[in-house]
Amino acid sequence: MSTTDDRETRACVSCGLNIAGTNAAAFKCPDCGQQIYRCAKCRKQSNLYECPDCGFTGP
Repeated sequence: MSTTDDRETRACVSCGLNIAGTNAAAFKCPDCGQQIYRCAKCRKQSNLYECPDCGFTGP
């Protein structure tokens, strides 16, 4: 098994795009602390996101 198979898949929480190797943001949910990833395009457009763990919504 390669190390690529062991890595966690990281996807933009807004659009679902695989963000591996892109200029994406990673931050913790303000409510529950769950790690959230957003792609540069969704950040630039201020697309809404929802935490998959607690449902917190932000711009």
